Amino acid sequence: MTQTIGLLLNTQKEKAVSLAKRLLAWGQEQNVRFLLPPHEASLLGVPGLPDQEWKNTVTFAVVIGGDGTFLRAGRYVLSHQIPLYGINVGKLGFLTVGAPEMAEEDIRSILEGKYRIQPRALLEGRVLRGNRKVHEVFALNDLVVSKGSFARVIFIRLLVNNETLSMLPADGVIVATPTGSTAYALSAGGPIVPPHVACLIVAPICAHTLSARPIVLGAEDVVTVIPEGNFRDLVFSQDGQLSYELLPDDRIEIRLSPEKRVQSILLSEREYFALLQQKLCWGQSQTELEGE
Repeated sequence: MTQTIGLLLNTQKEKAVSLAKRLLAWGQEQNVRFLLPPHEASLLGVPGLPDQEWKNTVTFAVVIGGDGTFLRAGRYVLSHQIPLYGINVGKLGFLTVGAPEMAEEDIRSILEGKYRIQPRALLEGRVLRGNRKVHEVFALNDLVVSKGSFARVIFIRLLVNNETLSMLPADGVIVATPTGSTAYALSAGGPIVPPHVACLIVAPICAHTLSARPIVLGAEDVVTVIPEGNFRDLVFSQDGQLSYELLPDDRIEIRLSPEKRVQSILLSEREYFALLQQKLCWGQSQTELEGE
């Protein structure tokens, strides 16, 4: 019986395109059928499926690229809860944990049921303008309020469950999931939080005060971000990939989505803490690092 797998990739990366072609050839030999959405299919010169039909057909999807590709794939399958397995042809690769040279073996393991699902929490953000909701977005890594091109700090009021937490002079603020704790929030001094821990991370960006520190909040907490003053050119960004203009007096409410998740596929030898050791070089001596 032919087994059907979705295939998503970064079509701008030559390594991703090359690996996709290799998997398509392997699939023909192994009676494994890879289904591609229209954009990927047209680039590779193979038949594709319309987006909705693709989402209704595949049982899981292989994502070839870097973490940015995985983030886009997560938004693409969001309403269908299709499990994703990432193969890394990018740089760091906290979400795309598979290695290209192991791709066929890993996919065979998944087809044989030798994996587990790691549900990853999503942020749900709403931009409120007066009495209107002007944007509602979901993010796997983070939602960020930041200044645009001007060089001054902005002032941000932070509330948790409608109680004032802080007035922050800074370049902006990051609200991240545990998945996003190893992304932008990490560079802003935030903690590393495993994806199975249900929480929010709030991290200031270049705060103009020594008292500003990242904070971890509970899974039920709601963070409200209010840019103070008459600043223009403010940006609300979603996973660092999509952005929305903010106006003075906008309110941004952010919480963990109570319903939506991204389902990532984990193989037994690629567990989270082993991945941290590998990616962050924990436990390696200076001699070992210099020898790499």
